[in-house]
Amino acid sequence: MSKYFSEERSAEVVNARMGDAINPRLKEVMASLVTHLHAFAKDVDLSQEEWDIAIDFLTRTGQICTEERQEFILLSDILGFSMLVDAISNRRPEGATENTVFGPFHVANAPVREFGETISLDGKGEPCLFTGKVLDTDGTPIAGACVDVWSDNSDGYYDVQQPDIQPKWNNRGRFITREDGSYSFVGIKPVSYPIPDDGPVGKLLGALGRHPYRPAHMHFLVTAEGHQTIVTHTFVGDDSYIGDDTVFGVKETLVAPFTKTDGSETSWLSEFDFVMVRA
Repeated sequence: MSKYFSEERSAEVVNARMGDAINPRLKEVMASLVTHLHAFAKDVDLSQEEWDIAIDFLTRTGQICTEERQEFILLSDILGFSMLVDAISNRRPEGATENTVFGPFHVANAPVREFGETISLDGKGEPCLFTGKVLDTDGTPIAGACVDVWSDNSDGYYDVQQPDIQPKWNNRGRFITREDGSYSFVGIKPVSYPIPDDGPVGKLLGALGRHPYRPAHMHFLVTAEGHQTIVTHTFVGDDSYIGDDTVFGVKETLVAPFTKTDGSETSWLSEFDFVMVRA
């Protein structure tokens, strides 16, 4: 077998250069990556000019990244790759709550709030009571689980995007489940919003004829000792983008009921139970 590079045997030659005494998983992943990457270039008959454009795109994607903004994650999101890796990494039995993308706006150590307390500190939006239970797969209530929640405000922005406008910890909080596994808090009925689209990823979306919007959702991070962590959203089913999430985060089981109420304190009710798998 020739050791020299050729178009026909490009991937074989590159992969043959890897040493034997390397991490086996690294060898497996890199060999597959090289094989598929070379096959892709041949499949589309990639030109040098097109590859130069791609290199420039990736360069600009890296240059716009900061501690507050990760454009490569955004790129992974809009290609559906984040959701694919999440699905592979979090395969669960039927009936267990499904994961979805974590998103870039979580802030650790949000205030622990009392059962039924509000997380909406700016007084905007339509008040919504979120309630339900955290259960094991056999239906046993899980007491002491931490339900960490966060959402945008009625203008479609998270507090970290508007630190000079929104109160700190607006629409955020952690709630501990009671003995019967129940949680309860008041937020707002979420609204849809665009992902940051002023960078290379936004320009790519435009070139592909795609919009940057995510359907309205509430974020949940549910943790309990001895159980797999749940990272998920609940989605508003009548949102105009429910079937067209730009990051492909919607799953049918995560579309939650949002019922109009005539209560004096809240305008909406959303009941949703979380089912955890034992670790």
